[in-house]
Amino acid sequence: QILVTGGAGLIGSHVVEALVGDRHRVRVPDGFTAAAHAARPSYLRDDVDYVELDLADLGGDHRVVAGADAVAHLAARVGIGRDFSDVTDYVADNDLGTAVLLRALADVDFAGRVVLASSMVVYGEGRYRAPDGRSVRPDARRPADLDAGRFEPTDPHTGRDLRPEPVPESAPLDPRSTYAVTKVTQEHLCRVFGRERRTPVTLL
Repeated sequence: QILVTGGAGLIGSHVVEALVGDRHRVRVPDGFTAAAHAARPSYLRDDVDYVELDLADLGGDHRVVAGADAVAHLAARVGIGRDFSDVTDYVADNDLGTAVLLRALADVDFAGRVVLASSMVVYGEGRYRAPDGRSVRPDARRPADLDAGRFEPTDPHTGRDLRPEPVPESAPLDPRSTYAVTKVTQEHLCRVFGRERRTPVTLL
């Protein structure tokens, strides 16, 4: 059985479809929060075990994780938030939820693979190349530029346009929003879990 946290969400529902298509048994713990769902989605499958649950509330009830052979962890509060007052919601949903999930997996001696859906935002604004060939890591986007509809960063030294490039996994972590910070923390929690439990962990 494969556990897909947040499996009723946009990405998670497609992961569930692919797993069921490959004849896996799937269990989906999902909070069905108002922030993600205006109503219970109509696309939920009858052959999938959906459990309405916020991971932070999992506590000592291990029935949800018992029997799992692998975990695809996609449950998360997404977006950059309205302002810093959202910080406790992001940390509770993303980091506390991940910690409680991993603790429950440890308690049942889970030995399968954990796959975490992280985010490109852990790398900050990304990687760019200046016209003269320099590699540039842009500063944080200025509110005045965003308000004016200028979303692409410019060279902080010359003000000229930059060319985006793929970001390698070796790029330094540079989270610039509460959401990004919580995704970095999720990565580190999963790495520690994998190292201490000697189980494979994949961070996407």
